[in-house]
Amino acid sequence: MKKIALTSILLLVLTTSLIKNSTKEIEDKIFTINENVRSLKEELGDVMLEYNYLSKPEKLIQHQSKYFENDLIKIDIIKIKQIRLNDDGLKITNLIKEIQDNE
Repeated sequence: MKKIALTSILLLVLTTSLIKNSTKEIEDKIFTINENVRSLKEELGDVMLEYNYLSKPEKLIQHQSKYFENDLIKIDIIKIKQIRLNDDGLKITNLIKEIQDNE
């Protein structure tokens, strides 16, 4: 009878320690994931603030008049060129054609 009681107590202690260790590992993983999520939420908040602040047309016009005054001019997007440095020199290509080719 003593052997059965001692064996069952020992078995309970072993299973308790195994459960405790696995629970601790899961808690550590959860903590790490929560920290990653928290930093990503902060970064998302900053990016959303920057996007919302800078992407409004009124803000862009306000920044243009405040910082650039008459330095910015409208240009046709087809006239924009791309300069690439190749082994044999510079290559100038139309930006729009390359974008359409990549799609």
